[in-house]
Amino acid sequence: MLLEKGDQLLMIGDSITDCGRARPVGEGFAAALGDGYVRLVSALLTAVYPEKVIRVVNMGVSGNTVRDLKARRETDVLALRPDWLSIMIGVNDVWRQFDSPHMVETHVLPEEYEDTLETLVKQTRPNLKGLVLMRPFYIEPLREDAMRSTVDLYGEIVKKIAEKYNAIFVDTQAAFDKLLQHGHSSRYSWDRVHPELSGHMDIAKAFLDAIGFDWNRRDF
Repeated sequence: MLLEKGDQLLMIGDSITDCGRARPVGEGFAAALGDGYVRLVSALLTAVYPEKVIRVVNMGVSGNTVRDLKARRETDVLALRPDWLSIMIGVNDVWRQFDSPHMVETHVLPEEYEDTLETLVKQTRPNLKGLVLMRPFYIEPLREDAMRSTVDLYGEIVKKIAEKYNAIFVDTQAAFDKLLQHGHSSRYSWDRVHPELSGHMDIAKAFLDAIGFDWNRRDF
């Protein structure tokens, strides 16, 4: 596995990451890491790789777009000095274009999204041992759906930036597409954006697979 002993993994994003995490820093016991994929990642790392003593921090904020990540980069990322950073952002950048079409000032269009995310990655990457970029997703099987197709466009931007800056890319949309072959989207999310626990486990599994997690490890 890519994470080494004593590494700090900071996971940042929107409500999908936040999930009620502690403030000001999401770290510690019980629900401090929230009740979503970040907590699951931490629990699995602790259970399967206990000797590594990996420190997981949740800095997700509900409602955030890539603009917000830019605004809090210094305080919520650099000041905490993580070894590894995981970023999942983009669904609100898209969603506001659909649920608030009249509030154009809240819309983060593809060009701004790409420019802002790439700037964040370019400025932050030198301070990290490793960077993970997680694709934004929409739990909708019909790729022709207007919001699904737009989220897919933003996901391709994330993939391009990950390749350019030697970051690990996690295709969360592909992971959900596999689940959607076996059930309606309501089985995994009430609004196609915020996952149920099974959906959060799907994200956690995709993340852990990408960093080389050994699901059959028994020799610690």
